[in-house]
Amino acid sequence: MLDALAHTLRRHPERPAVLGATRTGAVRAKATCGELADLADRYAAALHARGVAPGGTVGVAVRPGPRALAVMLAVHRLGARAAVLDPGAGPDVLRARLALARPGLVLADATAQAVAGWARPLARRARLALPDLADLGPVATVGRRLPGCAPGLDTRSRATALPRPVNGDGDAVIVFTSGTTSRPRAVVHTRSSLAAGMATVAELVRPEAGRPVLGGTFFVLVPSLASGAPVALPARSVPVLRRQLRHLAPHATYLTPPQLRRLLAEGGRFTGRVWTGSAPASAELLTRVKRAGADEAWGVYALTELFPAAAVEQADKAAFTGDGDLVGAPLPGVAARTDASGELLLSGPAARHRYLGDDPDPWVATGDRARLDGGRIVLEGRRKDMILRRAENIYPGLYEPALHVPGVELALLVGVPAGDGDERLVAVVQPGPRADRAALRAALAGPLRRMGAARPDAVLLADIPLSGRSLKPDRAATARLAERRLAERRLAEADPR
Repeated sequence: MLDALAHTLRRHPERPAVLGATRTGAVRAKATCGELADLADRYAAALHARGVAPGGTVGVAVRPGPRALAVMLAVHRLGARAAVLDPGAGPDVLRARLALARPGLVLADATAQAVAGWARPLARRARLALPDLADLGPVATVGRRLPGCAPGLDTRSRATALPRPVNGDGDAVIVFTSGTTSRPRAVVHTRSSLAAGMATVAELVRPEAGRPVLGGTFFVLVPSLASGAPVALPARSVPVLRRQLRHLAPHATYLTPPQLRRLLAEGGRFTGRVWTGSAPASAELLTRVKRAGADEAWGVYALTELFPAAAVEQADKAAFTGDGDLVGAPLPGVAARTDASGELLLSGPAARHRYLGDDPDPWVATGDRARLDGGRIVLEGRRKDMILRRAENIYPGLYEPALHVPGVELALLVGVPAGDGDERLVAVVQPGPRADRAALRAALAGPLRRMGAARPDAVLLADIPLSGRSLKPDRAATARLAERRLAERRLAEADPR
């Protein structure tokens, strides 16, 4: 797929490739196909001159956009692998992770270096933090260089000929996931598994030449551009994003559930097919997206280890009446089964090759409990999120979808220590911005009654904390919130003044 993209960019150099938006939402080109291809070539030549070779590792701390994509294309051309740095992980975790990856060179833009340097106090407020990048290995700046940045990657020299593209398989990218500072964990995708995943995305989204796609992830950019479709990076500001969608009228859109919820609250409208993933997407959310103009609204089940794995359209998800969260049938090439404990295992050409430092394993242990219902995957909750109440194991994911009645944006079941070694089960429900709370509690009464032995001890209406780059619901922080709110409630009941 990356090789196909390089050819497509050269075939139509004048076409816009990566699009942005003005404050009014008007479309502006950030890079044409030819500019992106030239930038990738210059980076490849410069990295080759710096000694980057097949099997080498390059750390990448570059904001999503043309430069980041050009860096990935250059690293791929040289047969090296890219270790992606996440500034939201924290400096100690990142330092431990990269001690495992051992990059020979770190490429960083000025923003990443500011997060690690002079802007650290400001960045910390946004939950962004990087260690001193120089501690991770030699650093070179890509893009505009500001005072205090490392020397720029020299893309002007023509003394070194552009190397021929490396063919064959091998490690392509390292993505750090869970783990601790003492035992970091990193997913290794090969060139073939990366290509298989992007081919699946292309078959799923069906981008068309000349018709814009909106989305900022690597897995959206590459298949769309390789198909000749320009890609618009979503505006960070919700009002601008709303106007951007109106001006662009994209053929396909990929946004995370939090982005969709914020857009809907601002009256956002959609066109074409809308895709969402990286965090749970309820039938209620997908229904609201279709009501806001989308022809189709899809939830994608994906993992860092296998992207994408399954998908479900709103109509099928809304029609599902069983317990648990229907995420759809495994996509072509994906094999699914459960083990003796009920954990979902996945395999297929797009599955990661291994975890860094471990032996290859064809099966990905998802950490999700699930069942196969007529060949479709139904999630029943994360294994680690099990709540023990009165000697009964309760898996929240089995019951949380039932709490997503109209007017509910998010809902989690969490355990709160009861003081006697047991746990209280609390439903934390986040109402929509214009939801009537009394009507919402009445609408929840039926689903709560049907939960049987898993019926919660308390229901709290509150905003659910989010975490990580994809802004997933933070279950641990929600449990702490519930514990605090219940304590406040007990104090208020004890002292009615």
